This record gives sequence, C-alpha cells and structure tokens, in this order.
Amino acid sequence: MANLLSLCLVFLINVSLFVSAQAPKRRFEYKLSFKGPHLVQRDNSVPFWEYFGDALAGDEGIRITPSLRSKKGSVWSKNKLEAKGWEIEAGIRITGRGRVGADGLAIWFTEGRASQTDNPADLVVFGAADRWKGLGVFLDSFDNDGQHNNPYIMAVVNDGTLAYDHQNDGSTQHIGGCLRDFRNKPFPVRVKIEYYNQVLTVKVHNGLTNNPNDFEICLSASNVVLPASGYIGISAATGGLADDHDVLYLLTHSLHDPTAESTQVSEEERQKFEKEFEQYQEELDRAKQDYRKEHPDQKDEYQDGDEQWYQSQNDKELRQIFDGQNVIHVILKDLNRKLDELMGRQEIVISRINSLPVGQGQPQGQPQQLGQQPVAGSIQRHEVDRVLGNQNSLLQQLGELKLVIGDVQHKINTIQSKGTGSAAGVSDQMALHEIKDRVNTVGNDVKSLLSKPQANLQCPPSSSESCLSATVFFIGLVAQFVLTIGYFVYRSNKEAQAKKFY
Repeated sequence: MANLLSLCLVFLINVSLFVSAQAPKRRFEYKLSFKGPHLVQRDNSVPFWEYFGDALAGDEGIRITPSLRSKKGSVWSKNKLEAKGWEIEAGIRITGRGRVGADGLAIWFTEGRASQTDNPADLVVFGAADRWKGLGVFLDSFDNDGQHNNPYIMAVVNDGTLAYDHQNDGSTQHIGGCLRDFRNKPFPVRVKIEYYNQVLTVKVHNGLTNNPNDFEICLSASNVVLPASGYIGISAATGGLADDHDVLYLLTHSLHDPTAESTQVSEEERQKFEKEFEQYQEELDRAKQDYRKEHPDQKDEYQDGDEQWYQSQNDKELRQIFDGQNVIHVILKDLNRKLDELMGRQEIVISRINSLPVGQGQPQGQPQQLGQQPVAGSIQRHEVDRVLGNQNSLLQQLGELKLVIGDVQHKINTIQSKGTGSAAGVSDQMALHEIKDRVNTVGNDVKSLLSKPQANLQCPPSSSESCLSATVFFIGLVAQFVLTIGYFVYRSNKEAQAKKFY
C-alpha cells in the first residue's frame, strides 16, 4: 500500500511538472497595447495606434462609435504582431438607452488592416471590410435572424474569400460562440482571446464584478490556422439603433514555447534597433539646438555638463552645518524670550515684597486680643508662604534653564570642531563665535539673576496670651455636665408617664 501511494505521488508530481513546463512564456508587447489614463498625446494621436472614421480618443479610452445612428469607427495597430502564439485582452463598455442595441463590436487579428482612405461603403462587417484574412471575434448585439439569440459572442475565421452572412448573424460560419449579455454592465466587460499551438480560446468577463480574474470560457476550438503575423484592430458600427462602444484598454502578450532555446537577436534586428536609436538621438540633438537658438541666455547651462546639478561632499557638510546653526539660533531666541519673561516676573514679585512693611504692622509687646481684627496693610502668613513658594519655583526654573543653555553651548562647540575639521569657511567661524558670545551673555545674565539678593521677610510674632483661660474652661465643662444630667432626668420622666397608658 505504501509503495502504491508513493508511485501515485511521483506520478502526480511528474504530471504537474510536465504541465508547468508546457505553459507558454508571456511577453508584453507595448507597441500593440494601449491603456489609460493619459492615452492621447497633444496632437490627439495614440502612440503606435491609428483611429479613424467616427472613433474618438480620450484620456481614459477610445470611443469607437457614439450612440448615434449609422456610425462606423475603428482603431488599428501600426505594427504587426509577429508570433506563433499570442493573447489579447480588451476591456469593453457597451451602453445604450434602448432595450436592444445595434449593431455590435469586433476584435480583429488580420493580415491586412483598414486605413483612412477606405471607402465607408466597404466597411460592412461591424465597421471593417469584408473578406478578411484572419480572425474576427464579434460581439453582436442585434438579432438579424430573429432567433432571439442575441447578444452573442462568436469567433469567425476567414481565408479572404468568405463573405460574412449578416442575415443569419454568421450562424453557419463561426467556429464557436456563447450567449452573453454584454450591454449596460456596472463594470467593464473583458474579452480575452488566446491563440497557442493552433488552439483558439475565448474567455469572457461578464462585467458584474470588479474581480479582474473572473473569466468564463466562451469557446474553445482546435486546429485553427491563422496568419503568422497580423494587425490588431477593434471596430464597431451602429444602424437604426445605437449604442456607445467604448474600448478602455487593449493588452497584447506574445506566447513563446518555454522549451525552445532563447535565440539571439539577429543582425538585421540589431541594425534596425541601432538605426532607431540613432534617429531618436538625432531628434534629441536637433531639439537641443533649437532650444539653444530660442534661448541664447541659457546656452552655457547646457554646455557645462551634468556636474552643476550635483552637490559635492564639502558643500553637503557645510549645508548641514548651516542647518544646524539655524536650528540653534531659533532655540536661543526662544530661550532668550522665556528668560526675559522669567526676569520680568521676578522683578514684579520682588517689587511687591519690598513695598510691604517689615513685620505685621503691629508694635511688639502689644499682643493681639481675642476677636481683634488684624491691622489693615499687614501681610498674612499664607501670603508669605505663597511668595516664598513662587520664589523657590522661579529659582528652580532658572537652574534648569542654565543647564539647557550649557547643553546648547556644548553642542555649538562640537559643531564648531566639526566645521573646522571639514574646511569650513571664515564666515562659518564668525557665525559660530557670534552664537557662542550670545550663549555666554545669556549665562552671565542667569548668574547675575541667581546672585541677586532677596528681600528679608519676617514672620508674624506669635501671641503670648492664650485665647481661653482655665476658669472659663471649667465653668463651661460644669455647665455641660449639668445640662447632660438634666436631659437624662427629663427623658426618664417622660418614659414613666408614657407607661401609665399601657
């Protein structure tokens, strides 16, 4: 049993490795793709693409046809897709006010492409020419055959000799399809077309969710032969009814065999790329020369090289020193302002204390009698305690300020030593000395403030006589005792009289 399980496990691992090894390699083809925002250039063109007819390009996408009757439009790539396998994903939004739309939209991979010089009367297949050679994936929204099987998505392969059957909606010509309602959806409808090893697969996102991976297989056909290279295009047309046919993005990937060895770039392709690079370089040089002619004052700016746009190490260190000096200057200004406020408050407190008379305003030897009011203008004990507390708090704050200023002075000395070691200029040294002098001045002011004599305060003398004599105390005690005895006697008499009623 164990051997059987191990064999099954090895078989599954080999199958998974084989499937993963056969997965094609994807390469993004930017010249065959477009996506917003900022899709349109200043000249109303889309890079590597050409649109004509009634198509209108905007920043977020391309409107192939507006919701007007009898309109045709298309957009085609300027370059061919040259790969044996490829994948095309298009984000489409088809909206209209009517219950039924018309006519529809088509995604093309053909050997030839349309152009602005084509006769509009020949564009009879969803805004493109008939008898194409390649693949057309049609999103048909109008029921021409009356079978009530629209909106419908289908794929039609043509070798250049087949005329599309409009009356029957191509029911006898398509290689597969599915019935999907792609009109008036809350999110864009996504169509993914994959062609690899002659197998064509079309997947559709219904536009009901915003999940980009929510695809369903619409059709799959094998032994499909398509041209080795072709143009990619999207076209649309309206008839008696009308819809807005918008293409928000189109992304193209080429699929390659992962087992094939990576081939080097051929000499022809290398010369082609070098030629394109030389052309771009010539256009850039020509643009620079034109700009120099139009702006002769800024001519030297482009001749000095790129060194003027970069900063040397010494300049970087000097800039750091200057930034540090600016920060220290701001801190010192703030400390100076706070110190001025503290000194002003100290002077106000000292002036108020000096304005008060010494002592309690009473001559000594004359005790204050019981119930006598204090003399007007005398200072109370709690006021003295409050003044002393404020003064101690002020001295503590000044001490902390002195420590902070000392720390700032130490940092300035450190910066000065670094500036000297990194070849700072004379102006830097003068600025540092000026800051040091200001810090020393602040320190001297703090020292003079701390050494300033304080006013002497005298506490009020305590009263020598007691507020209550012994005789008065004993008389009060005896009176209280008599009252207590009388209360108990009165209470017992009341209780004895109340018992007579029971």
